[in-house]
Amino acid sequence: MDIDWGILAGVFGVSLGVTLVVVVMFSLGLAAWARAGHGEPAAEASEGRHHKVATTTAVLCFASCLAVAAYGIDLIVPG
Repeated sequence: MDIDWGILAGVFGVSLGVTLVVVVMFSLGLAAWARAGHGEPAAEASEGRHHKVATTTAVLCFASCLAVAAYGIDLIVPG
């Protein structure tokens, strides 16, 4: 049995990179969701353009995390 260390290091690097991207995107989604006022009600909550942009950003961040998770499940589950 022979281990190709270059390929193993490549797999480790890609999985580490994807993990970091998903964690950052989820964190940005949470920050945008809170900025939009979906957490605790803020005293100066405005229903303007910033609210819509923050909500859209949060939804896009969460959707990208969901897409990566769904792709990973698709790779693992045969079908």
